Amino acid sequence: MTYLDYSATTPTSDAVIDAFVKASKYIGNPNSMHKLGIEAKKLIDASTNQISKILNVKPEEIIYTSGASEANNLALKGVEIYKNRGMHIITTELEHSSIYGPLNYMTDKGFEVDFVKLKDGIVDLEDLKKLINDKTILVSINAVNSETGIRQPIEEIGKLLKEYPKVFFHSDITQAVGKVKVDLTNVDLASFSAHKFFGIKGIGALIKKENVKLEPLIHGGKSTTIYRSGTPATALIASMAKALRLAYENIDEDIKKVEKLNKKLKEGLKKYDNVYINSNESSIPHILNLSIPLVKPETYLHALEEDDIYISTQSACSSGDISKAVMAITNDKVRASSSIRVSISSVTTEDEIDKFLKSFDEKYQRLVVRK
Repeated sequence: MTYLDYSATTPTSDAVIDAFVKASKYIGNPNSMHKLGIEAKKLIDASTNQISKILNVKPEEIIYTSGASEANNLALKGVEIYKNRGMHIITTELEHSSIYGPLNYMTDKGFEVDFVKLKDGIVDLEDLKKLINDKTILVSINAVNSETGIRQPIEEIGKLLKEYPKVFFHSDITQAVGKVKVDLTNVDLASFSAHKFFGIKGIGALIKKENVKLEPLIHGGKSTTIYRSGTPATALIASMAKALRLAYENIDEDIKKVEKLNKKLKEGLKKYDNVYINSNESSIPHILNLSIPLVKPETYLHALEEDDIYISTQSACSSGDISKAVMAITNDKVRASSSIRVSISSVTTEDEIDKFLKSFDEKYQRLVVRK
């Protein structure tokens, strides 16, 4: 099998599974006052401290969730608590569906949403300034787009937004965590999910800085914070801490390896007249988005699947026939409706890239040349 869909989800590493199994032996409810509960809470606290050090945030700023989608919903819907300040939110055309869903909910409740202009996929900071008004309470811009890999300068954006004390900055950092280094100094809210960096599905977090208040999505019952009720998932939390530590253990070497594989991919695909690469110089090397206008994306996906090769069309959580992200970058409806995504990781091998390119060529000859 050649798996090239790491941006959708990653396989859980053996070390993370081992951590989960060991932590599962802590049977006490972390909120219980007896010895078993105290032991479980100590493990959660140790895991939280580890995560906080890696991401350079305070332990009390970490809210555990079921994943990034819940974290995004909590961040966006939670700021309704500030609606007395204003009901204006700014975002981009490059966000995940778990951003647009809550935003649609917010507009139904009277909020106004504006989309900042992009230059080659990057947020236009001057336009962002123009959009901010005295009713703006939140700006939500992802760190890395899940379809094209385009990375936004969230550090620079966050620094700019510090000039507007009443505006909070949220970033969905799901596609950045574990792949690249992220500076959250000037980010007020940040969402991520463990299964994107070889962790287990069902656990994620929202980083909420101390100066931010939120209206919880889930009320009732004690947990690790007042912002997300429910019995803390001890084993999942411990396993996410393990996955995060492993992801950043050799991050610099891992990035260099992925860059080399990305270059090999691009060089192999550039020779085709009817293949257009949508990812650009601002994209992280882990994601390569391309369009083949003469073939339906799902047709190419299933053709590659015949050789036990797995890629993706759009984002695994997206809906609709047209890639909103590719459309925003290329302004080309044909390319936006014919895009596929190849996503690689530090465990991808050169042999797998070679196998993909060989299979890609065979399918191209069959589906495009002989069509």
